[in-house]
Amino acid sequence: MIPRHLTPALRRAAEQYPVVTVTGPRQSGKTTLVRAVFPGYRYASLEAPDVRARAIADPRGFLAQGDRMILDEIQRAPELLSYVQGLVDEDGRPGRFIVTGSQNILLMKSVSQTLAGRTALLLLLPFSLAELYGFPALDPSELDRRGAALAPAAAQRLSELDPWATLLTGFYPAVHDRGLSPREWMADYFRTYVERDLREVTQVLDLRTFETFVRLAAARTATELNLSGLAADAGVTHQTARRWLTALEIGYVATTLPPHHASYRKRLRKRPRLHFLDPGLVCYLLGIEDAATLERHPLRGAIFESFVVAELVKASAARRRDPNLYFWRDATGHEIDILINAGSRLIPVEVKSGRTVPPDAISSLQWWTSIPSNPNQGGVLVHGGTEDFDLGGVRILPWFLGAGS
Repeated sequence: MIPRHLTPALRRAAEQYPVVTVTGPRQSGKTTLVRAVFPGYRYASLEAPDVRARAIADPRGFLAQGDRMILDEIQRAPELLSYVQGLVDEDGRPGRFIVTGSQNILLMKSVSQTLAGRTALLLLLPFSLAELYGFPALDPSELDRRGAALAPAAAQRLSELDPWATLLTGFYPAVHDRGLSPREWMADYFRTYVERDLREVTQVLDLRTFETFVRLAAARTATELNLSGLAADAGVTHQTARRWLTALEIGYVATTLPPHHASYRKRLRKRPRLHFLDPGLVCYLLGIEDAATLERHPLRGAIFESFVVAELVKASAARRRDPNLYFWRDATGHEIDILINAGSRLIPVEVKSGRTVPPDAISSLQWWTSIPSNPNQGGVLVHGGTEDFDLGGVRILPWFLGAGS
């Protein structure tokens, strides 16, 4: 098993709360993680029809089978949570129940109604690049500050990776653990996601139209979200498009970055920016079948930018922090791809997929920090190459983001 950066936070939560809830997309590794971290717990998968039937028929007896239990895929029997609430109210010892679920809309509704104040909520996303290659977790709030340098052997290993092959493969654990074909696995994953999970969550009736909608949305990754235009292209109403986009966010397939509210200039754009969270899934949805095609593809830069956003989202989730990610763009076309709210300052991040960094690559960062009412300085440029250096007060990071260094 590849170690997960969420593990320390998971252990701490189980020492503090009677219930720990681990949510995330299907096939992100939730079951593998909780069973590895809590090997002595009684395990029950509510995905299995016979187990689910016993749990629903006799919830008290089912929960009495073990002093400490893992309830996997709890959204299949959310009524169990009411009985869990009663048990932990009587005996609030920490770590009694570990609960997992992949359909966040159903799970979180049940959790908020029954376990408020009794459970820790953790999010497990697919592998980060640092997890895959055994490096420390990235800290987004320190992205612009140089930490300890990677060991020469580690730096050499990362520099030899093909970024486009890495993005094409994606980061879902099953592909890496079992050496599966990314394209074949993504096809099965997407089919299961659409035909099963989304049909239950959003009651999608026209699956073909929904698939078209998702593919059109994937082609808009790393762009401002024009929901009316997306709805028109997909042949659905604005209301339907909004509901389907919400489903993608709930399932952790995509996320949206809001525009930052600070008015360093007037007439800021107010639409969010859409990002799909796994580059391998985007490549599948767009019909990109090999790394060479991805490297030449007109959406290469957008896919690369969404990959960087996803790495920041994963790093925040591993630390049990909100991502606090935004973007900035004014009506004249000046923009910053990502703004990280680090508390005391904003870190502007520009993303360029090219392997080299021309002198004008940091012009947007320099322009933004030169706005008279803007107190923030410096910034980060993430590029498609392997160099890590400073340029004009900006930190230039390689595509692997220093792998947590």
